[in-house]
Amino acid sequence: MRDPADGAPGGDERQVRGPVQRKGFGLAPTGWVDPRGRTLGAWAFAANRITGLGLVFYLYLHLGVLTTLLWGAHAWGRFLGVATNIVFLGLDVVLLFGLLYHGLNGVRVMLVGTGFVTDRQRALWWAGAAIGTVVLVGGASHFLGGR
Repeated sequence: MRDPADGAPGGDERQVRGPVQRKGFGLAPTGWVDPRGRTLGAWAFAANRITGLGLVFYLYLHLGVLTTLLWGAHAWGRFLGVATNIVFLGLDVVLLFGLLYHGLNGVRVMLVGTGFVTDRQRALWWAGAAIGTVVLVGGASHFLGGR
């Protein structure tokens, strides 16, 4: 019977006896967070996943906040007193960034995935970044303008 490691890259190293080392195929677990050699598309993909997780977290947080309405007008008024604090308004700006990045990058992925502009990924990302920056600055000035 043929050994599956025969002919595979690194197959000789997997056959050597000694201390336990990672001998499987693929990236080492630390390779997933190694920033060297990453393209803009890899960074865009990772940021899209992170913002997606952040938006899901915010959805559950938002639903939890809305339950304070069940506790009456006094509880809601106390929450609004906290939510209009400059720190929470800054978190609203972070939320707006997450929404803009996730949405605009999603439009880029849709255009590339459907075949409309497969050779313009980098230009689409930078266009989305420019549009997102303009909207983010406008939104931040609106959120924080009264402060």
